[in-house]
Amino acid sequence: MKKTGKPKHIALIVSAFPPLNISGAVQLRDLSQEFVRQGYCPTVIIPYNDIEKPWKLENADGVQVLRLKTPKIRDIGYVRRTLGELVLSFMMLRNIRKSPLCNMIWDGIVWYSPTIFFGPLVKVLKKKCECQSYLIVRDIFPEWAADLGLMSRGIIYQFFKFVEHYQYSVANVIGVQTAANLSYFDQWAKQDGRRIEVLHNWLSNAPNVGSSFSVSRSTLAGRLIFVYAGNMGIAQGMEILIDLAESLCNRSDIGFLFVGRGSAIEQFYTDTKKRGLNNVLFHDEIPSSEIPGLLYQCHVGLVALDQRHKTHNIPGKFLSYMQAGLPVLATINQGNDLGKLIKNAGVGRVCNDNSPDTLKQLAEELADECSSEINYAEKCHALSEKLFSPNTTVNQIVSALEI
Repeated sequence: MKKTGKPKHIALIVSAFPPLNISGAVQLRDLSQEFVRQGYCPTVIIPYNDIEKPWKLENADGVQVLRLKTPKIRDIGYVRRTLGELVLSFMMLRNIRKSPLCNMIWDGIVWYSPTIFFGPLVKVLKKKCECQSYLIVRDIFPEWAADLGLMSRGIIYQFFKFVEHYQYSVANVIGVQTAANLSYFDQWAKQDGRRIEVLHNWLSNAPNVGSSFSVSRSTLAGRLIFVYAGNMGIAQGMEILIDLAESLCNRSDIGFLFVGRGSAIEQFYTDTKKRGLNNVLFHDEIPSSEIPGLLYQCHVGLVALDQRHKTHNIPGKFLSYMQAGLPVLATINQGNDLGKLIKNAGVGRVCNDNSPDTLKQLAEELADECSSEINYAEKCHALSEKLFSPNTTVNQIVSALEI
């Protein structure tokens, strides 16, 4: 979109941003940089516990970043995290008033969920700036947690539902990941001045600068590599991937590489050791800049989502695989739009029945195709460019905000 006149100021409120090394942080960095590229002036506003003063103002490749002192909300227990997120908006409001941006007027406010606790902050800034707001929803919480049995639908669930609905009430436009999630917001969208739309995930093209991890110097050297790069938590339902590795342990030409962090990684590592699997390797997370270099050494990308999910999402790792030209082996919940996307674009195989036998069959099909040099790269790159470009995302958000 061509910009004329005075640049428009955008507030981008997020809970993850570099140097945090997760896919969401990388995506939000890419989004902020695309705003700059298109001639806007974005300010990333982020809660941050690792500063002594109430605020810290930085410039990151042309993006103004305002870090605001808050309690720690990552890598801690659920109770501490919830308490920290409860005061998130209020501490951020207090500290933004102490910062050099206390009198800043933004032309539009964009914020990203998770977390669901930014509602009060957005409401105050929106009223002050007299502008429209756009909520990017990537995580329908607490619904997914209840679906997975991590939370009963009792009083705690009802509390989180109240917070969730309050957040939605502040938004003028909500962008969800897939068309299947639109119906979840049917009631919300009935009120005047509200709109719901599909806003696909995005990822900027990243150069291959190499990787500190070398497959050729590992125990998986010489094998066709199935790689999982990303968070390893309860929501991912990764147990079936360990079962898959065990079912293919007799194939010395196939290896499984898991790179990342997460609450369940120790459990998976211990389980792998107990089973005596020599075709599996775990590695700590690596800098996001090294992900292209890591994937360049691999052949198939792995995606896993717990079968109990009833909401839909397209994980950031899937975008990374497409950008790297890797076909995907996905085990996901029935009816997930990601499955339709993979099948229609011809970029891999999808297992919806949670059957280890089905997954094994699909994995061997992909392995044999990769060994016979069937080229998936062109299809993967085309899908990445068509649907997951930051340029498309910024154009869509700006159009919705009418700025």
